[in-house]
This record gives sequence, structure tokens and C-alpha cells, in this order.
Amino acid sequence: MLSKEDTRRLAQLERQLQREDPDFCARMGGGNFSVSTTHRPALPLFIIAAVIMITAVVLAAVQWWIASAVVAAWATVTAVAAVVRMRRARTRL
Repeated sequence: MLSKEDTRRLAQLERQLQREDPDFCARMGGGNFSVSTTHRPALPLFIIAAVIMITAVVLAAVQWWIASAVVAAWATVTAVAAVVRMRRARTRL
């Protein structure tokens, strides 16, 4: 069993090889790469969630309660997606 440091280093080497020689990786792996090599940061999702939540507050201020509740739920789902993405990015390192 590999240590955490060895696992991290192996993942780093795999990413580097994928960037430098994708043809070799495709031949050795059967051309099946389901894991994306690009990692998008979670910060834009947090910003979007904040903007959506501000919209919910504005809708509540004008007493559009149903619309406000729907938009607040949307903001919550977006914030949870950002947290999940951030946690997955931490476990990959």
C-alpha cells in the first residue's frame, strides 16, 4: 500500500505524462480516459451562489415569497456544489 505522499507523487507523474504524451497514455490505457485533467476552481461557484442569494433577498424584499424561496434553494444547491468540488480537489492533491 502506498503512503499518502507516494500516492500524491504517482498522481502528479500520471498527470505530467498525460500532458506530455497523450498518445502513449491512450495506447497504454486503451484510450479510455474518463477522468478530466482540467480542474476548475470552486471560487466562481461561490460567487455565483452569492449573486443568486442576493437576488433571493431582493425578491423577498419585494414580497415575492415563492420566487424568493425557489431562488434561495437554487443558491443553496450552487453553494453545495462548490463545497463538493472544493473537497474533491483537496482529496486529489
